[in-house]
Amino acid sequence: MPDSNYTPQTVVKRLPVYLRVLDNLLRREVEVISSKELSSETGFTAEQIRKDLAYFGAFGTRGTGYQTSYLREKILKIIGLDQKTPIIIIGAGHLGIALTRYNVTNNPYVRVIAVFDNDPEVVGQKIMHIEILGVSEMERIIREYNIKVAVLAVPADKAQQVVDELTGYGIRAVLNFAPTKINVPAGIQVHNADLAIELQSLIYYSSSEEERMNRLKKSKEKKGEKEIETGQ
Repeated sequence: MPDSNYTPQTVVKRLPVYLRVLDNLLRREVEVISSKELSSETGFTAEQIRKDLAYFGAFGTRGTGYQTSYLREKILKIIGLDQKTPIIIIGAGHLGIALTRYNVTNNPYVRVIAVFDNDPEVVGQKIMHIEILGVSEMERIIREYNIKVAVLAVPADKAQQVVDELTGYGIRAVLNFAPTKINVPAGIQVHNADLAIELQSLIYYSSSEEERMNRLKKSKEKKGEKEIETGQ
């Protein structure tokens, strides 16, 4: 069994994928699933799945597979989703509103306690039943509800200042949607979710290798023309 004192971040990031698949399997009334079938559902190899789960214990039966509801229950406890996790969202712009609505209606594992913003025109409004509070209220809410997880949906130039405040109030994990790198003290976990970069990198695959090479070739030809015109 791998070292139980250290779980690679890549393994931790795959656990929610397994959980989503297991949720779907239970909705389809699938009671037992093999690592090979899990591989088909997740896109990870059967060997990788077995290795990932081995970090936390032995959950399957050789020759049979995994009991779906039992494995789901164990993964919930491993992640810490066996009870709803209270979270806050900072930023009540379009993205913050969308994230709030999604987590309230479609994420059964979290409870959105509050949304914060520094715009007096939106403070006091509600997103569904969640009231938008001023940022001056963050410390009180974080300490009152013992919140450890925050979602950041603020402009890039405000992100570091907000994170400095959040970590000072006791936040231990941040999901950062601001398009910038943020620095945090040791022991604080940050996951960055840059939608623009994800889309831009995906666009790369929307054309063939031949098309990409033709674009580069034309670019070089135009550059050559400009160099000739300017006498370089």
